[in-house]
Amino acid sequence: MIERPRDLDDNALLELVQRQTFRYFWDFAHPASGLAHERSNISFGYGLEVATSGGSGFGVMAVVVAVARGWISRLDGLAFLLKMTRFLTKQASSYHGVFPHFLDGETGKMIPFTRKDDGGDLVETSYLIAGLLCARQYFDRNDDSEALLRGRINQLWREVEWNWHTREGHNVLYWHWSPNNGWAMNHEVRGWNECLITYVLAAASERYPISTEVYHRGFCESREFRNGRSYYGIELPLGPEYGGPLFFSHYSFLGLDPRGLKDRYADYWEQNVRHTRINREHCVRNPNGYKGYGADCWGLTSSDNDEGYSPHSPTNDLGVISPTAALSAFPYAPEHSMQALRHFYHGLGDRIWGEYGFRDAFSEHKDWVAESYLAIDQGPIICMIENHRSGLLWDLFMSCPEVKDGLRKLGFESPRLGV
Repeated sequence: MIERPRDLDDNALLELVQRQTFRYFWDFAHPASGLAHERSNISFGYGLEVATSGGSGFGVMAVVVAVARGWISRLDGLAFLLKMTRFLTKQASSYHGVFPHFLDGETGKMIPFTRKDDGGDLVETSYLIAGLLCARQYFDRNDDSEALLRGRINQLWREVEWNWHTREGHNVLYWHWSPNNGWAMNHEVRGWNECLITYVLAAASERYPISTEVYHRGFCESREFRNGRSYYGIELPLGPEYGGPLFFSHYSFLGLDPRGLKDRYADYWEQNVRHTRINREHCVRNPNGYKGYGADCWGLTSSDNDEGYSPHSPTNDLGVISPTAALSAFPYAPEHSMQALRHFYHGLGDRIWGEYGFRDAFSEHKDWVAESYLAIDQGPIICMIENHRSGLLWDLFMSCPEVKDGLRKLGFESPRLGV
């Protein structure tokens, strides 16, 4: 059991949770590459050689937070990111500049996610690029090492062929392409989901941009994009019934600042706040009668469960609470997220607090706690708490001139754009 300090005020507790969770991306980073392990345990047929491209992007953001908070030195953070970017530019498999979902952290070779998903994953790559752009903006000093890091990041960013993933000019992005299986996965990236960041970066690309029609006729045209219905008395602008898993309001918005971000479809701050409120209200009302649910124990999103892995949500409620759901919602529901955090830490910490922060998920109803930590769940905890505390990652990502151009191109308004 990991010792837990008591009598912490809110700020000290947030600092502790962020710092402990950061250890996943620092102490547990793959030693050869610095990439983030997909998970901390051997499961689903994968071993500990498996690194994740998207989760590594979250890890890059976590390193930036760690330097800014003084948990590690600027030089150590820089050296870590230089190792990672060297690996990505020199060794890691990529396909038209797009990285696979899983890589071998030692060799850089692609590891198939599924039998036919054995090539580039555009969405996971967008999370990686978003993290790297934050690092590029942070490490801005006029010295050779920081300039080298910026140069490598620019190379990786500029080589992604976003428009290749329109499949010869279709008005939608496709998630996967493989040299072995081509477009056989045939997975169109349509919203509302976790992929807004993918379209923003694709529009922002200087070498391989998509047209505005790809966004409007692709991402924004699906039966689960517009909503407008009310759940528990809360109207939801976009998304599936009851909003879907809560990571929809996290992954794209680790860097994208939703405050005042609007286009013809939605106010994205309101979208994320309402999605969060619906998710929490479902747990408070607890229509399935699961043990442990309530005002201080809420949060449904994709995570491990006692039978495997599932996208938990109000319409797929298996009695499993994922701490990342409530903790990554700090910007949207700070009082409710703090209420959950104190319960997780003080009330349940003997069971769910460990070497890398809170374990991936638990079910009091089934008396089960995950053995695992997952990169894609641990990363948003650090990043979204930091955005709540300081806005650091929002400031960095939104300072990218290419990002501003991409948002303007797609018709977004934001205080960051002067519109």
